Amino acid sequence: MAGRVQIPSRSSALIAMIADEDTVVGFLLAGVGNVDLRRKTNYLIVDSKTTVKQIEDAFKEFTTREDIAIVLISQYVANMIRFLVDSYNKPVPAILEIPSKDHPYDPAHDSVLSRVKYLFSAESVASGRR
Repeated sequence: MAGRVQIPSRSSALIAMIADEDTVVGFLLAGVGNVDLRRKTNYLIVDSKTTVKQIEDAFKEFTTREDIAIVLISQYVANMIRFLVDSYNKPVPAILEIPSKDHPYDPAHDSVLSRVKYLFSAESVASGRR
């Protein structure tokens, strides 16, 4: 299978979160939270005092950590750093945009969904099907 990216297998991996307090707390109650020996967490709670720079830094950190397999980011937060989310192209960690309590999900702004639509339309054109 030439051209496929090999996804490294690990015995365990984390889910990181960048979202509002209610969303993060819900996932923490489900057991997603982690604090390592250096007191680094796998989540960022975004509120009115959180700067775009802090969100960018958390996104860059989470996408480069070896122990994180998925980054869940609220779509309204992803819109604040859309240029970073859209330019990210690695398979691991996977970036998934999720809705939040106050901001509904809009599939038109989801970068992963737009890539999937593009790939399927390119494949259907290449194979002669529509």
